Amino acid sequence: MNTDSATPSAVQYLVAPGTAVETNGAGAAFALGALKARPLLLVLRIEDIIEQESLHVSIWGSADGKDWGTQALFWYPQKFYRGAAPAALDLRQRPEIQHLQARWELNRWGRGYPRPRFRFAVEIQELEVH
Repeated sequence: MNTDSATPSAVQYLVAPGTAVETNGAGAAFALGALKARPLLLVLRIEDIIEQESLHVSIWGSADGKDWGTQALFWYPQKFYRGAAPAALDLRQRPEIQHLQARWELNRWGRGYPRPRFRFAVEIQELEVH
């Protein structure tokens, strides 16, 4: 029995687990390598959040790791709670994309601590399409 097709691909990260942020920002350029021009599974994992704030994460693509263009490849819906949000990103029609980057925007309203604070990660792995 061949179990290779059942073996999940290794999880890598656009944003490392435990990353804590209080301002808008961007992760490092992630070189796709063997994931280039493939369907991908991206998982946004929000590990910690305080009330009355939101996190908005986008995924950007680049051919050279420097020019990211003017439009994101994908936006997660705005998030307000802990949890995992999986998404599929199919790069088969975009072979020029060699790098990905996660960017985030934070928003805080209400009373208490004046700055937003999140701890989150963005996982990436090949999406097995059958």
